[in-house]
Amino acid sequence: MKYAVRVGGRVWEVVVEGGRLTVDGRRVDGHLAAVPGTPLVHLLLGGESWTVAAESLGGSRWALGVAGERLEVEVVDERTGQIRALTGTGAGALRGGTVVAPMPGLVVRIEVEEGQRVEGGAGLVVVEAMKMENELRAPHGGQVERVHVRVGEAVERGAVLVTLASAEPPR
Repeated sequence: MKYAVRVGGRVWEVVVEGGRLTVDGRRVDGHLAAVPGTPLVHLLLGGESWTVAAESLGGSRWALGVAGERLEVEVVDERTGQIRALTGTGAGALRGGTVVAPMPGLVVRIEVEEGQRVEGGAGLVVVEAMKMENELRAPHGGQVERVHVRVGEAVERGAVLVTLASAEPPR
């Protein structure tokens, strides 16, 4: 099974096949085991041992406590990622209004300009991947702060495409 694992602005491709683990094309020895009766898991990764506190934030998002630090992680399987990309439902959206490429491809259209106001669901960028055009949409209404790509540019999975400022007032 293939997953996109997003931590902050970085996305790793993780492939799990039986007991085999590959991270961004590199074979890694790994093992994960729950600690019964606790929210902890024991992770052996690349010869290093970690005890991780895992809390579901709903959907594909998790909060992980590792070595005294808290990380928010999103784990999306390949099928869900493709469905998101094709339907525009949550496609490439990260917190803070950053929209990223859900897969490698070529930017074929940019449908917005910096400073433009958009409604949630508005088309932002069209990326062609596997001979299919994928329109990436705004996760919420707001103003386009920055367009990070140009038409004709090849992008990798996880590349930042557009940054939006939220239309919602600060709390």
